[in-house]
Amino acid sequence: ELGGLELRTARKTANRGPSLDSEDQQERIKARRLRINAWIEAKRREALGEDPSSILDEKEEERKSYKQIEDSRQRLGKLVSDGTQLVTNIQIAADARETQRRATEEELKRLRVEKIDNEAKSSYEKFQSITKKWLLSREKKIPQELWAQLNSQQQQCAQLIGDKNKLIGELQQELKRKDDQYVKDLKKQAEDIDLLIERMEDQVKNLIKTYREELLLIEKSFEQERRELLDKDQKKWEQGMQSRRDKELENLLNRMKKVEEYEKQLNHLRVQDGEEYNIIKIKLETDVQILQQQLQHIKATFQLNQEKLEYNFQVLKKRDEENTITKSQQKRKITRLHDVLNNLRIKLDKQIKQYKEDNQSLTDDFKRIVEQYKELQKKMRHFASVDAKKFHDIWVMNEEEMKQLVHQALEGDRIIQEQQLGLPWIAPELQFMDNVGPLVPQPKQQKTASKLAQEVMAAAAADGPVKSAEEEGAASQPFSSQTVKQILELLCDESGFLIENKLLQLLSPLDRDDRSLMKLDSIFGALRIEVEDDVYKLVDFFLKYRQHDEFLQEEAGVCNILLLLPPVISCIPMMSFEP
Repeated sequence: ELGGLELRTARKTANRGPSLDSEDQQERIKARRLRINAWIEAKRREALGEDPSSILDEKEEERKSYKQIEDSRQRLGKLVSDGTQLVTNIQIAADARETQRRATEEELKRLRVEKIDNEAKSSYEKFQSITKKWLLSREKKIPQELWAQLNSQQQQCAQLIGDKNKLIGELQQELKRKDDQYVKDLKKQAEDIDLLIERMEDQVKNLIKTYREELLLIEKSFEQERRELLDKDQKKWEQGMQSRRDKELENLLNRMKKVEEYEKQLNHLRVQDGEEYNIIKIKLETDVQILQQQLQHIKATFQLNQEKLEYNFQVLKKRDEENTITKSQQKRKITRLHDVLNNLRIKLDKQIKQYKEDNQSLTDDFKRIVEQYKELQKKMRHFASVDAKKFHDIWVMNEEEMKQLVHQALEGDRIIQEQQLGLPWIAPELQFMDNVGPLVPQPKQQKTASKLAQEVMAAAAADGPVKSAEEEGAASQPFSSQTVKQILELLCDESGFLIENKLLQLLSPLDRDDRSLMKLDSIFGALRIEVEDDVYKLVDFFLKYRQHDEFLQEEAGVCNILLLLPPVISCIPMMSFEP
């Protein structure tokens, strides 16, 4: 019955307050505590002889003050939670910035370490080279050679020192930038602190106002509950006093009966305890004699053990002194190693800081250049679209004006034909009047550079210009096929560096013309020459280049041009070959 009562009480309490099935840990703990308190209260009432079911009546009537306190606690808890979240948002934002800064600093640190490692490797290689040359200088006997060797060594040493000074300057610039960044971070932290203080002050004001309002509500609920409890307790007091008087009378009669029974039991116990006392006294005297004998034996054993312990103490004391000396030596060694470790850590921190500054500076420059490039592209696209639209509008306007003039001229011609001459007037074809907007030229079909080279090689016997597909029967090009062939053959012979070695080995079994065609195809691909106009521009470029260099002899002809082929070919990719 007590267990069922406790369970029902806990369930009713859980329905009104904290629940054991809640997801909040604190609420589950509070529900268990209420359940235990209800069980203890039921046990207490059962021990006092009260009705355990009366606790149900007390729990059924939920106190208004507790309900008001719980509502106030929830509202205040929500207000505090919202205020805390508002205040901690600043800290969360600062933590996020700090996390991002640390990630950036780690990347800068890695780049600086790589840069210093690379510089250290290159410096070490230069130093090894200088050291080897010092050993070789001892073998030189001629003063002029020794003097030249010394000058070379001095220049290399100066270059090595210059590289070191350059790296030091870059690290100092990075350090200066980090100082500026540190000042900016301090200002940002000061602003965050001011904002945090302002929000905290507002939160404190709101909390004070809310606490006062909730306190007034709780006080009112307590006053109302106090009046109700006074009336209820007054009734219970009167009922309890009446019940107490009845129980006191009943207890008095029971006590008189028990006193008589206890007197009889006391007399019987006096006689029984006297006999037991004599028996125990004899037994204890015998035990005391045995214990005295054991005491003498223990004293002798104690004396022997004391001498052994004194000897062992002297031995341990000697060992402790030796251990103390060894420990002091180890401490001094540890202190010295700690000093070395601290110095190395300081140097490492300085290098990390310098590397981070260098990386940040380079990152800012890269971002700035990218933004400038994007802005320039945007402006170019804007101006191109504006110019195209303006050109189209002007063209359409002029075209409309032209059409009006054409209609006026045709109307005048019709009037003259019909009225003045009396002849029938036939309207001309005006298909071109249907066009609106600028005329789009059709792209000209051209031969590929490889096909032109094949035709030139085949037509070398005929001394005439090579014609394109659309210009068959028209005016010829200004260059003869013999000239084009000669320049292309010399280009094949002198531009072997533009062709892969594997391709040269595969072309060796072929005859001269086929081998020249394959080489020209590879050279045209390297120089980005695609159509016949590009080939003619290349021939014209070589001929003009030859005419510009007047110091060359006329007998050399086209062969002398190829003496300057490597520098000219290096400039060819920058030429504008428009299809």
